[in-house]
Amino acid sequence: MRVVNQSVRKVDHKALVTGKAVYTDDLAPKECLIVKVLRSPHAHALIKEIDLEKAGKVPGIECILTYKDCPDKRFTMAGQTYPEPSPYDRLILDRRVRFAGDAVAIVAGCTKDAVDRALRLIKVKYEVLEPVLDFRTAKDNGILVHPEDNWKSLCPVGADNKRNLCASDVCADGDVDSVLDGCEYVVDQTYHTQANQQSMMETFRTYTYIDAYGRLNVVSSTQIPFHVRRILANALDIPKSRIRVIKPRIGGGFGAKQTVVSEVYPALVTWVTGKPSKMIFTREESLTASSPRHEMEVRVRIGADKDGFIKAIDVYTLSNTGAYGEHGPTTVGLSGHKSIPLYGKAEAFRFAYDVVYTNVMSAGAYRGYGATQGIFAVESAVDELAAKMGEDPAALREKNMVREGQVMPAYYGEKAESCALDRCLERAKEMIGWDGKYPRRDMGNGKVRGVGAALAMQGSGISGVDTASVGIKVNDDGFYSLMIGATDMGTGCDTILAQMAAECLDCSMEEIIVHGVDTDASPYDTGSYASSTTYVTGMAVVRTCETLRDLIREKGAQYLGCDADDTEFDGENVIDLKTGEMISRADIGNRVMCSNQNALYASEAFSSPVSPPPFMAGIAEVEVDKETGQVELLDYVAVVDCGTVVNPALARVQTEGGLAQGIGMALYEEVVYGSQGKNYSNSFMQYKIPTRLDVGNIRVEFESSYEPTGPFGAKSIGEIVINTPSPAIANAVYNAVGVRIRELPITAEKIYWGMH
Repeated sequence: MRVVNQSVRKVDHKALVTGKAVYTDDLAPKECLIVKVLRSPHAHALIKEIDLEKAGKVPGIECILTYKDCPDKRFTMAGQTYPEPSPYDRLILDRRVRFAGDAVAIVAGCTKDAVDRALRLIKVKYEVLEPVLDFRTAKDNGILVHPEDNWKSLCPVGADNKRNLCASDVCADGDVDSVLDGCEYVVDQTYHTQANQQSMMETFRTYTYIDAYGRLNVVSSTQIPFHVRRILANALDIPKSRIRVIKPRIGGGFGAKQTVVSEVYPALVTWVTGKPSKMIFTREESLTASSPRHEMEVRVRIGADKDGFIKAIDVYTLSNTGAYGEHGPTTVGLSGHKSIPLYGKAEAFRFAYDVVYTNVMSAGAYRGYGATQGIFAVESAVDELAAKMGEDPAALREKNMVREGQVMPAYYGEKAESCALDRCLERAKEMIGWDGKYPRRDMGNGKVRGVGAALAMQGSGISGVDTASVGIKVNDDGFYSLMIGATDMGTGCDTILAQMAAECLDCSMEEIIVHGVDTDASPYDTGSYASSTTYVTGMAVVRTCETLRDLIREKGAQYLGCDADDTEFDGENVIDLKTGEMISRADIGNRVMCSNQNALYASEAFSSPVSPPPFMAGIAEVEVDKETGQVELLDYVAVVDCGTVVNPALARVQTEGGLAQGIGMALYEEVVYGSQGKNYSNSFMQYKIPTRLDVGNIRVEFESSYEPTGPFGAKSIGEIVINTPSPAIANAVYNAVGVRIRELPITAEKIYWGMH
């Protein structure tokens, strides 16, 4: 191929490397009102009284809004499909506050100093209530996080606010208990993953204004522009037609910006005052009042026969959605549906889950989206099974892994049409030197090195749900405008979509202009999440290009005075195959500017009934100090099957970045709460994310399969790359010193006490 499968530079590379890229706060006018939120110091309380008198007298204060000034209409901040699976459990401001950091009042003023002063002068009397802080005791607890009668769930996800349940379900195939009873080897263990923060460089931020037509314009750092429009319409109780959402460049999202964290507050201020306003989250707010990964506890029962064939897998996940249910019903499903299918010879499976409300910060979407937690549990259990059998864990995986052509009952019955997982593991073993290093090597200096492996799968969009559409038009001189609704978060999706268009249209990348998202002008796209852009939006690009090529041929034939069936379009010219006469794309583009009946514009949509999974193998080599328990990651190799690699350079940095985040989850990151629900992980001094010096040597390769339903055979890559580090590192630690860590993060203290 000319353009696809090539390491083309990002379309915005010059702006990025010269510091000229424009972000949300760069676009906000200087006269914007500054918006900030007064936050609750209590994990659970009722507001008895709010005294605004002194605060309202501060010079420069425009307005102070409380729950009395907000619509009494429940909504969800989760940006995903419609009807939303997440319960409608929020108000913009509520009399009941449900976590330490929950919004109490909105203050808007002309300057930051004025707003900060007013925030200090607001006096609130609370009736402090007992919180539910342990998610293991939340279900059917006598204390209800959401006792309100206007709570509602639009989808049948097993939610019941009177039981503190955000979602609950069970699915199975075969008789798991009977098969496990007949297994020679059985592992039954529970694994615990903590909440993690996405920690993107650009915090949450939004500015809003009323245009000349009285419409609310929202400029926001978001992954989900079209969902933002719907969510704000619900929250403000106004028609969607009165709202326009524009997405500028984003400084990272990782799933955090799939939730409408900041948008509602300046939107309400602008709607009430008619004045432009903006809200810029501080780093502390982004760490304590946002949308981290769901804390989960996963029990795994897995059994194998005497020959080492895995016969049954039973997974139960308890997920902590926190104070509100954003993405609670959807993330939990991936913990089983993206882990159990890795093992294709299992005769039976069962997957059950409960998602519970508690009085801590509301969880949300984060790269990997539930699969990360489930894969840590299942891949740890597989290693424990191998240890019980006395078998090499890599060999056990080779014997049992899913292979191309197999039907995956635990993955919604889909068939693995493209799967190079076997080659991924084989290549990873070669890269790390598995046979010479497994299980451990004593270095003779008080330190031991061990290696550990893990497999992973993800998806490519949400089957039967995610939708993408694009529009492409031919301009004068024949260059193209590619209009997309997909959101680039710095991942380069605008680049790879332009690559696909250039390949389909037989032109150069320079001849395609990519437009960002504006809900008034862009074709509809569900947004950038669930690893959907390459696969779902990419197929919309392919379809649109096919339609546009036909339109160009027809228009060229009209100008040439021949039948369209007798023409060919080679990317530059429409050629009459009978006479050899031709007309260039540039001439066609210029001629349609005058006396034209048919616009050279095409738009097509795509939604897939399947979600072909990418696959991956990761192997870690660690060194453990036997005296202190200190663990150092020395080497990490990853081999990914994402189908056809559209842009190898971008795919590589996506993989390296995802691995770094996964390493952070494995070794360092943890949201810590006090006994009364106060979040102590409120800065990068307390919440530890790894630097480049902390992630060891990362090496990435690709083993491509060909996905017949994807654009040019491509699948996704965005999320799968975060999933293997936690289990691989935990397995490497066990192989090094015999200590099994079942609760993340893996710390020196846990290893030390495990050895002693």
